[in-house]
Amino acid sequence: MENNDRKYAKSEKIAVLYGGLSSEKDVSKRSGKNVFEALKRLGYENAELVEVDQNISEKLKGKDYSVAYNALHGKYGEDGCIQGILELLKIPYTGSGVMASAICMNKEYTKKVLSTDKEIPLIKSVFVKKGDNVLKACEELKYPIITKPVCEGSSFGMTKVNSKEELLPAYEEAIKFNNDVLIEEFIDGFFVTVGVLEKEGKPFATEILEIRPKNEWYDFEAKYTKGMSDFIVPSTSLSKESTKKIKELSVKAHTLAGCSGVSRIDYMIMNNEPYFLEINTSPGMTDTSDLPAQASAMGISYDELVLMILNSAGLNK
Repeated sequence: MENNDRKYAKSEKIAVLYGGLSSEKDVSKRSGKNVFEALKRLGYENAELVEVDQNISEKLKGKDYSVAYNALHGKYGEDGCIQGILELLKIPYTGSGVMASAICMNKEYTKKVLSTDKEIPLIKSVFVKKGDNVLKACEELKYPIITKPVCEGSSFGMTKVNSKEELLPAYEEAIKFNNDVLIEEFIDGFFVTVGVLEKEGKPFATEILEIRPKNEWYDFEAKYTKGMSDFIVPSTSLSKESTKKIKELSVKAHTLAGCSGVSRIDYMIMNNEPYFLEINTSPGMTDTSDLPAQASAMGISYDELVLMILNSAGLNK
């Protein structure tokens, strides 16, 4: 797919934001470096890598950046915080705006927003705050279940729980990352993910990527270690009807949550039916990340993908 339109001239100064203060800092560094190298190949000689820390406002002030490419993942970079700083500094940025970023970072709030559309299939779950009676809260869930911090990515703090005896240790692991925990019934199926991109402000779904991890489930090791997962794109396990349905649901979820520019929607598939997991508003751009593989299957090269996302900057108002 060709994407040769340039919203930002080659001479403009671009800040590639990477690193950050979250548990996904190292992943973000890999994404940011890849994006930076792509921008250089595209002719953006004034692109600069800007490592995000607590002094990021000072780093950005007075530098005349035309646009910020957000390659941050997780807390402070994907939850509305950096977006708010960029709004105050009046620097256009890629990806979703403050509100959509904050909503989608919180898995429980995402489900609340998407539950307004009955066509989006949600997994039965409970939301537990620190201090709640976890065992009582989960009485109506069927085991196995998955415990996950409500505002983390890259599978940090997630545990598969097979029995009540395993629940409290899993909960304790989750609250190391967040005080709030989402606990969902485990869907015994396979994992798929689909990107949503925008061209001229109109969202469209990428090909669906099916992931077969070598581990029991798609954990951090399976996500970021080469050879630990097989990528099948387009997915070969879905019917044409399911493929069409998942793509339509993904565009609908992206729009309903107020996302802009780029997102990635994850599902579990059981009996050929999709079950929504989460929306990622700043998908990984590493060598092993899903979105570049999904785009490639559509004929969109890595550099074209970066340019497409760059061109979406400023549409998140």
